[in-house]
Amino acid sequence: MKILKIIHGYPPEYNAGSEVYSQSICDELSKRNEVFVFTREENEYRTDFKFRKEFRDDKQFCYVNMPRGKDGYNHDKVNQRFGDFLEDIQPEVAHIGHLNHLSIGIVKELTDRKIPILYTLHDFWLMCPRGQFLQRNFDGEQLYTLCEKQDDSKCADQCYSMYYSNTACNNDKDYWIGWVNKRMADIKEIIQHIDLFHAPSQYLMDRYIYDFNIAASKIFYLDYGFPTHYLQPVNECNSEEFTFGYIGTHIPAKGINMLIEAFGKVKGKTRLKIFGRELGQNTKALKTMAAKIENPVEFCGEYINKNLAETVFSNIHCIVVPSIWGENSPLVIHEAQACKIPVITADFGGMKEYVAHKENGLLFKHRDDSSLTEHMQFAIDNRKLMVQFGKRGYLYSENGNVQSIEEHCLRLEEIYNQIIRNNG
Repeated sequence: MKILKIIHGYPPEYNAGSEVYSQSICDELSKRNEVFVFTREENEYRTDFKFRKEFRDDKQFCYVNMPRGKDGYNHDKVNQRFGDFLEDIQPEVAHIGHLNHLSIGIVKELTDRKIPILYTLHDFWLMCPRGQFLQRNFDGEQLYTLCEKQDDSKCADQCYSMYYSNTACNNDKDYWIGWVNKRMADIKEIIQHIDLFHAPSQYLMDRYIYDFNIAASKIFYLDYGFPTHYLQPVNECNSEEFTFGYIGTHIPAKGINMLIEAFGKVKGKTRLKIFGRELGQNTKALKTMAAKIENPVEFCGEYINKNLAETVFSNIHCIVVPSIWGENSPLVIHEAQACKIPVITADFGGMKEYVAHKENGLLFKHRDDSSLTEHMQFAIDNRKLMVQFGKRGYLYSENGNVQSIEEHCLRLEEIYNQIIRNNG
């Protein structure tokens, strides 16, 4: 089968959840299929929308240069050149992972050529212009307010007022209301052409059905699959200090600042290790915050995913996923459970879907640092119990193991064949 994977970034340049998942399925699918990857790069010394091709790891990659398209969502030049790319490779099916930083016109190019489309939903980007229902709050008072529902006027005021020439200028607000309105209308038009949507959490699936009116017949739930050959149970960390770990990007939505504040209030022999690619002034600000608390915080830098068990999980007792938005189905939760490491996360979104309180981890009150402190203190005071939580692993299998990438991709291939037949 000739499969085209479309994703807005690809490792090693981009290492967030959707990108890591895309790499995992492409590596597995390429063992039995011809796999093409269309993705982006950001080279500010080359002109926008330039395409570059390379062949590596048994896959053909096509990169589009997108260093400046922060809020753009549809680009004629990208669409046209993508159409030419389709003529060259003639895929049988397309699997979209994300169109942010790319172009929604890609969908029309595919449908014009009768190429069936599976779309994996990784966040709320189709429903929310910024993707996470987390407001930008350019008002000098609030910070990252959680948003319940998309509204054109609210989007303009809470997320795009940073572009106003004057916060009291009605013309600027009217422009952004119109921009958001058109953006949402354009999105709703293109989703009519998606054959099937894949949601990796029940929470995300329900949000798209009930809040965005995607027909239940066009969306299905399937949890992620994982390369379990390197995600194996690890021996208990032998450090006398109860060691918490954070794994992921250093962006505000991940709640690392709240984690540091909460960790600063716990008592006992303990340490926090923060793993992930350092992100300029964001990481610098976190390090400054960490320096002000007595409990030791260690910034451990980036890791290679295939070395995750050895580099990260063998050196911690527990991971914390403190995200302040409604995470979908965090890979790090599954990865920890595959290695039999307990998880502390929020009682919200897809995070709580994979952690049962005091069964395989702990759930704290979402966006509440005091509640997080309380649960971290419980972990320190109940070290043996936390080991037992970790051993229970993944909730939705008899043996506590996550779904393997092999099983997952066999299911994806069945779905690809189904939508190919339906389009035949």
